[in-house]
Amino acid sequence: MDRKSISDVIENYLKSILGNDEQIEIRRSEIANHFDVVPSQINYVIKTRFTLQNGYLVQSKRGGGGYIRIERVKLLDDVDVLDMLIDAIGSSISENDAFDVIKTLYREKVISRREGDLMLVALSKHTLDMNDHNAENKLRARLLVAFLNRLRYES
Repeated sequence: MDRKSISDVIENYLKSILGNDEQIEIRRSEIANHFDVVPSQINYVIKTRFTLQNGYLVQSKRGGGGYIRIERVKLLDDVDVLDMLIDAIGSSISENDAFDVIKTLYREKVISRREGDLMLVALSKHTLDMNDHNAENKLRARLLVAFLNRLRYES
């Protein structure tokens, strides 16, 4: 039997609420109460599963009337989103995070499956194969930013 973690369940729940809408606003405490978990569990799910690399923009407002807004972003409809994605990559990115970016580009139909496969191969640990993990992540970030810049100017 395939057992899902509570994080997977919360992620799926939030995605089901989002459905076909562009954005949702939730209250962290209400979701935590719904799943009988601590609010930090909700923060963890949002911070790790609803990232810009995965095609989401998250904003929050703290306080009594506070909320968390999760917005699905379309990458090429807004060049600013690509710029934010490039900023989020920064000067270093792990293989897993880079692969998440590529999956999002494919899911949003920014790139074809073939282009995605080529990008995955180019950014893989096996291809970069450096003995220095930090140098490998820096090279991966430079390559991915170059790919994104090329995509941005092609549209």
